[in-house]
Amino acid sequence: MNSTLITQARIVFPGERIAPGELLLQDGRIAAINPAPADIPAGCVRVDAGNRLLTPGLIDLHTHGIGHSLYEAGPESLASGLAFAPRFGTTGILPTLYRVMNRASLPLLAELSRALDGIRTVSVPGWHLEGPFLRLPGAGADTIPGDLGLLDDILAATGGRTRAMSISPDTPGIIPVIERLRERGIVPFITHTRASVAETERALDAGAHHATHFYDVFPLPDVSEPGVRPCGAVEVLLADPRGTVDFIADGVHVETVAIRAALAAKGFAGVVLITDSNIGAGLPDGIYPTTFGFPVKVSAQNAARIHDPGHKNHGSLAGSALTMNVGIANLHRWLKLPSEQIWAMGTANPARVMGLTNKGVIRVGADADVVVWNDDLTPQCTWVAGEPVYRAA
Repeated sequence: MNSTLITQARIVFPGERIAPGELLLQDGRIAAINPAPADIPAGCVRVDAGNRLLTPGLIDLHTHGIGHSLYEAGPESLASGLAFAPRFGTTGILPTLYRVMNRASLPLLAELSRALDGIRTVSVPGWHLEGPFLRLPGAGADTIPGDLGLLDDILAATGGRTRAMSISPDTPGIIPVIERLRERGIVPFITHTRASVAETERALDAGAHHATHFYDVFPLPDVSEPGVRPCGAVEVLLADPRGTVDFIADGVHVETVAIRAALAAKGFAGVVLITDSNIGAGLPDGIYPTTFGFPVKVSAQNAARIHDPGHKNHGSLAGSALTMNVGIANLHRWLKLPSEQIWAMGTANPARVMGLTNKGVIRVGADADVVVWNDDLTPQCTWVAGEPVYRAA
């Protein structure tokens, strides 16, 4: 019987409170909070948290890669990237694929999907597929009309491992796609869109209730009346109580005022932290090679940018260099909210969006995906399913 008792902790119950206590992890679950001595198994491993914070592990719903790894590059890159993530307190990931949702790439998609079965370093509920039924390309996403035949082929290639798919409300033929996703238990994410009010409302009515990397690739609809500011997807999602949103909290991709506006409209429970990270995330400032045909210059203050003077987009953003723990630290600096509410934005809230009832919470019976944090919000120790997968030196 595998068991660990974490003592002398300040336990964060996301969205509720922070309280001193002990946590018993047993057989991959949280077995007890403040257990009685008689309930502690013989031979239990004891870990003194030293009055550090103890939280559920962070859950990233939108991440393309980390360190030197791009998840869609192949099974080896997928495994190495997912193994790197727990050192930043991330215990749950929806690896996000971008350019492998076409018929020519279905064999690679199937190979990647089979590789998920061997991942033990982090919890992977399934894929987040960013596309291909998007309206605006962003950094080069596929933009094709809704196609139920292609959708079924994509989902078949993933072997039932798709948990979320990003779509645009203004993509032709998108409503049947949203409805098919909902039938399959897959969460539609709204993004890459210049949708009108009516188009966005139709998508919400069909079951697309969450928006990813909100404000990024959400341009204003075209101005049709000079002097009149048009409303579109952003305003509908903020106004509709069904809508939830997530943000890249790196201080580069979106202004902090946009996050505060969403909090005013949705409350803390309707806002989620993501990274949208790519190659370079979690690495020291520097220039790094990629699989994209150009190097990236990574800076904590300036994200990741194309670093190739001969490239037409030299200096442009090449994804985020954010890690989830840095995102949480940024939100603590930017927002005047109780700490337990900020922690919820990286734990309980993403779990709720995805229907992961045993993730992102501290309660008896929940998955034992937890982190003990140093004061600088770097992990001291990360557990996944009750097993230590990262310890600081």
